[in-house]
Amino acid sequence: MSFLRRRSATPAGPDFDVLAMDPGDWPGNLGAGLLPAPDGTCQGVFLRYDLFGGRGPAMIIGNLPEGSPAREVVEDEIPFEVAQLLLALENEEDVTVVGAEDVPVMQGDNLLIVRRLKLSESRISCVQFDRSDKVLVTIAAWDRPITDDLYALLKPLPAELFQQG
Repeated sequence: MSFLRRRSATPAGPDFDVLAMDPGDWPGNLGAGLLPAPDGTCQGVFLRYDLFGGRGPAMIIGNLPEGSPAREVVEDEIPFEVAQLLLALENEEDVTVVGAEDVPVMQGDNLLIVRRLKLSESRISCVQFDRSDKVLVTIAAWDRPITDDLYALLKPLPAELFQQG
């Protein structure tokens, strides 16, 4: 995806473009979390989209750059975003990855190889893909499938969205 590029590092926000759905296009509540490194750089961003009126998120989209500790999971361990989804839902069930399938998907003019993760909790849908700038995007959704239409809604969000103010 050639339109994505690294930004200069700033302690107030991510030093990479965050690919997600525009908050103005989402009818529910939106929350964002930053994963800071000790040196002040951003090691990841996750956005929590809530359609359930405060009763829990419908979807979490994470953007983790290369080298982020949150990307390092052992085999069969759930991605960071799935763990955040379970935490937000106050679901303490032990969930594992039981399989994965690579699927080609078009996003605009770009071909993505999307990994669809199959989890032991069937109400969670989870997909992952790597961007050209080596940022891993993970989408975890509760009780709704992730369809190919979702990829058309993803776009870089403005850096100002993540500035402290």
